[in-house]
Amino acid sequence: MTPSGREGDVGGGVTSLFAGVDIGSTTSKAVLIDRAGTVVAFSIIDTKHDRNQSGEEVLAMALEAAGRDEADLVMIATTGYGRRSFTRSQKVMPEIICHALGTEHLYPGVKTLIDVGGQDSKVIAMGEGGTVEMFEMNDRCAAGTGRFFEVLSRRLLSVPLDELGPLALTSKNPVYLSSVCTIFAESEIISYLSEGLPAADIAMGILEAMAKRVVAIGRQARIPYEEPIVLTGGIALNVAAKKAFEDQLDKEVVVLDQPQMPAALGIALVGRDEADMSEDAGPSGPQEPGSDVT
Repeated sequence: MTPSGREGDVGGGVTSLFAGVDIGSTTSKAVLIDRAGTVVAFSIIDTKHDRNQSGEEVLAMALEAAGRDEADLVMIATTGYGRRSFTRSQKVMPEIICHALGTEHLYPGVKTLIDVGGQDSKVIAMGEGGTVEMFEMNDRCAAGTGRFFEVLSRRLLSVPLDELGPLALTSKNPVYLSSVCTIFAESEIISYLSEGLPAADIAMGILEAMAKRVVAIGRQARIPYEEPIVLTGGIALNVAAKKAFEDQLDKEVVVLDQPQMPAALGIALVGRDEADMSEDAGPSGPQEPGSDVT
């Protein structure tokens, strides 16, 4: 069922909710906000092969968490790799814009956004109000993604993913990886393990190699890394990622309480504003401004 935009909902009634769904390559997220932009619920699941089903499931989870139902939804808007796959979406928008808007809402005044997800990484220079001034994205090489750290650390070190961050923070002498290629880096790590080097030093070395790669991508694009700098994406859940990026930048890096929320929140805010501008419009097909940047 598509949100109906009932009279009283779009007009500012207490039941008005706006849904933002971010269907990423690794995880899918949903955010529900009210007209004031307050987050009512946030949910996250692993993205399934069926992107549309992923959107349905994560949205249903958010509604359940909020104790609300479909009738309360005024607008459903979507971003992420699978944004066009969600058939009920009324508004779609590239994730770069949404990441910036959502991060600005959660951390006003942010100047640089570093987002590291499972399959890509982005460095965004931001202006007033969450505008995107310039950005650089890596979606072709695993070295600058969370996948690089997850594959090399969890598989080779046999440490649960949620323990890798605390383990890395105990490192006294992080190893140096001369290659950012996942295959060659794996060979180096195997050699370090054969030498009996501590797992903590290897885990932190992998994180530093990943952070170095991401920071270099931004510098190649002449992004100045102005502060405040905010780190988002799944990698930010790793408590040692903050230190790895701070060491590379020699600047403070802020990690949000919900680092995987910004894109879903950003598209929810876009959907709210769209509903405000077209109060009397009926349901329409997904609209996406401009060309794809993601």
